[in-house]
Amino acid sequence: MTRSVERIFSFEFFPPATPEGVAKLRATREQLAQLRPRFFSVTFGAGGSTRDRTLAAVVEIQASGQRAAPHISCIGSTRESIRTTLATYRQHGIGHLVALRGDLPSGSADVGEFRYANELVEFIREETGDAFHVEVAAYPEYHPQARTPHEDLANFKRKIDAGANSAITQYFFNAEGYYHFVDQARAAGVGVPIVPGIMPILSFSKLARFSDACGAEIPRWIRRKLESFGDDASSIRAFGLDVVTRLCDDLLAHGAPGLHFYTLNQASLTRIIWERLRLS
Repeated sequence: MTRSVERIFSFEFFPPATPEGVAKLRATREQLAQLRPRFFSVTFGAGGSTRDRTLAAVVEIQASGQRAAPHISCIGSTRESIRTTLATYRQHGIGHLVALRGDLPSGSADVGEFRYANELVEFIREETGDAFHVEVAAYPEYHPQARTPHEDLANFKRKIDAGANSAITQYFFNAEGYYHFVDQARAAGVGVPIVPGIMPILSFSKLARFSDACGAEIPRWIRRKLESFGDDASSIRAFGLDVVTRLCDDLLAHGAPGLHFYTLNQASLTRIIWERLRLS
């Protein structure tokens, strides 16, 4: 008998900056916790700008009985600061990390003691052994700073070879790009799960801004359709739900190991997509 592989579903938050934001995130988390995700990840601001707020968010998630996976970034960090962060997370019972290169804060030129995410993964393993499950990032449409697809794939493989357990992709809307990237990674000897990142569409202006910043491609037909709705928020929402649900359905039907939702600290769209996919 062939045993089915449990799929990995997870939700991402950013650390709130205000008491109102904390309360809103708590309500969002409580709603999404009902879907029983594998973990909740929490982002980390450029150069550690949200360090304390990220810690507070993941500690609350852990205390609620859920599994938290804080992002940890090496840019602008020292070995000692990373060592301290790892010790703090272990003290709070956190055993899951998302290890990223990260971005420098605006106007800063201090890269720190690490240059690339594979160096951070190597350091985590040297310091803590197998104490953490380590996620890394993958870019089906290639990292915007990569000179060639071959270079980008080699960079990804270095992170896996350094000891990463699994990967989460940048969000995308072209499933074929994801399939091609996974095929290329498998051919290169990468065997870990590569979970597709999913971005629900709430606002065209926000989606366009995010996509321009991170290099995610909005297919022309989607962009033109969203533009045609103007300020009609309900039409944007309905169309976005249809597009993203079809994308998720296609990914799961073609063997994707799960889905990672970029929730933007909101529960409604993710819950609707989840229900449409009948994942419960």
